[in-house]
Amino acid sequence: MAKMDDLNRKILRELTRDGRISNLDLAERVGLSPSACLRRVQELERSGVILGYRAVLDAEAMGAGFIAYASVGLSEHTKAAQEAFEAAMTAAPECRECHNITGSREYLLRIEAESLAAYKRFHTDVLGTLPHVSALTTYVVMGSPKDERA
Repeated sequence: MAKMDDLNRKILRELTRDGRISNLDLAERVGLSPSACLRRVQELERSGVILGYRAVLDAEAMGAGFIAYASVGLSEHTKAAQEAFEAAMTAAPECRECHNITGSREYLLRIEAESLAAYKRFHTDVLGTLPHVSALTTYVVMGSPKDERA
């Protein structure tokens, strides 16, 4: 595992802001030589601290301007029920995130849909047809003043 010192934290902060930054620019921003910076980035990748790089997409520009979070409760707490629910969410393109959580519900979902009507279809045709879903609460996102997902 890579040692998490101040330089590695600076590198990670910069890569989080801009995953396409050149090694030369990154080295300059964190105060390292390009070769030392590259070695550190490669070690962060090798050790699994950096899992990958991806494009950050604008949901609205892609036609999915309706965003909601949904908490989901299951009627059965078996491994089979959880695996079936997770497989259904993996297959559902509207479900952008699925988190198994603690508390009164088992799952928290991030849903991106074209509109409220499209979300209602997902709610009815997908979530409403799963046999172990017993409780569902939807939270509609009205704005996101801070969102650091990459």
